Amino acid sequence: MKRKIGRVSESHPGAYGKTVQASVFKATCLDLMDEVAESRVPVVVTKHGRPVVKVVPVDEVSVSPVGFLRGSIVRQGDVVLPDHEAWLSSGGDPLDGGAK
Repeated sequence: MKRKIGRVSESHPGAYGKTVQASVFKATCLDLMDEVAESRVPVVVTKHGRPVVKVVPVDEVSVSPVGFLRGSIVRQGDVVLPDHEAWLSSGGDPLDGGAK
């Protein structure tokens, strides 16, 4: 059963959006968090009319590009050193464009 959260006000455009007094936030914190999660509208909590905190919905977590391939790459030896056997069996210098 949803409870109506009292004393949530709409500020003038461009200010903070929805605001709620700290005493009301304290009394209705869980309901207010559910409302913010559902409506995706941030709420600013005020003390004596001054904004002190903003309750915002959490963004969906995206997969980090760091470490997401861990365990899927196979090491096949040293890729920097040349393959001397293939170099010598080619009959010439492969860097000369095939000239022998």
